[in-house]
Amino acid sequence: MATVSKAVNGRYGVAPETVDRVLSVVAELGYESSLIASSMRSRRTGVIGVLVADFEPFSAEILKGVGQALSASRYDLLAYSGSHGTAEGWERRSLSRLSGTLIDGAIMVTPTVVNVSTDVPLVAIDPHAGPADLPTVECDSFGGAHQATRHLIELGHSRIGFIAGRTDLRSSIARDAGYRRALVNAGLPVDPALVGSGSYRQDAVRVAALEMLSRLDRPTAIFAANDISALEIMKVAAELGLDVPQDLSIIGFDDVPEASAATPALSTVRQPMQTLGAEAARMLLSLMQGETPAATHLKLPTRLVTRGTTAPPA
Repeated sequence: MATVSKAVNGRYGVAPETVDRVLSVVAELGYESSLIASSMRSRRTGVIGVLVADFEPFSAEILKGVGQALSASRYDLLAYSGSHGTAEGWERRSLSRLSGTLIDGAIMVTPTVVNVSTDVPLVAIDPHAGPADLPTVECDSFGGAHQATRHLIELGHSRIGFIAGRTDLRSSIARDAGYRRALVNAGLPVDPALVGSGSYRQDAVRVAALEMLSRLDRPTAIFAANDISALEIMKVAAELGLDVPQDLSIIGFDDVPEASAATPALSTVRQPMQTLGAEAARMLLSLMQGETPAATHLKLPTRLVTRGTTAPPA
């Protein structure tokens, strides 16, 4: 056992021909070392965990970015979604299962809380709105929402609806504020009847969109807090016989792959989701090496992408 262990782990004291024999049998048997057994011996697993509430387009793009950043490192990537990912505090349950035995560090994507205690370094992407000293990476949601709303105003729209996202996320609160600031700057009123709560859930978005678009004084444009919500609004508009963009302009936020594939293609605000993941991974690697990252609270810029769902009002 000692000889095999030395050969597999590249330690000294084993003849080259013996190493070749051991590695040949390892390849033949398809052997891989147990993460749990390795962690019990060395207290290191060589694995970074990415914790998500759900595997949806935004988190999928984040995972791609993390994977790219880790490709040149010695770390493997574990994507984990607990069975109760939509419930508040899912991060605590996930971390208690993984930290110390399966992962050496973790990235939490859109967490519901950030004041979690764990034995491994943590970084949050698109963090919870509460106070925390946790390192974070996010995008300029306020600026992006302001751009989206101003784009609709510049097209000539004055009745602009907004379907909001999760109220516990800092980014969602900023998008709401950016929408309101753009209206105020243009001298337009903020009509409470044109603000709906979608919480990034398709069922809630549908209810809010149906209510908003069934009004006699319905909006001529809607800004949705993310692309998945915007795509759901497009479905509701089609069911009500509204043409997009002739009868209703729609703009989203994120620029997930589904946005450009929609018919018509969705206008949106692009946030660099893969870069978010890559920057979070680099920040986490620095923390795991005992270093202080160049920035512990990183905010990335967004960019307006106009496509086929926005046009001047009829």
